[in-house]
Amino acid sequence: MNKKIQTDAVDHLFEGILTLKSKEECYSFFEDLCTVNEILSMSQRYEVATMLSDKKTYLEIAESTGASTATISRVNRSLIYGNDGYSMVFDRLQNKEK
Repeated sequence: MNKKIQTDAVDHLFEGILTLKSKEECYSFFEDLCTVNEILSMSQRYEVATMLSDKKTYLEIAESTGASTATISRVNRSLIYGNDGYSMVFDRLQNKEK
């Protein structure tokens, strides 16, 4: 966990996010919290991570998502050297589908 972001304010934000119970609640909260571009950027990075974990090429990902190679590379570094947050979510979603 990155100590630079671990603050009381971030804890408070995450506690709020953890109260959300549906996709509709997420839309309401995140539309109030973030700009449209911020939400779209986060969703793009998540799609890039999904495609990287599915072993898609940078070219396939760029064409499908519109992400730059710099964004794809940054997400790839997070998948390889990060805190396994993406993997945790992917695993949970996969287990949910079973």
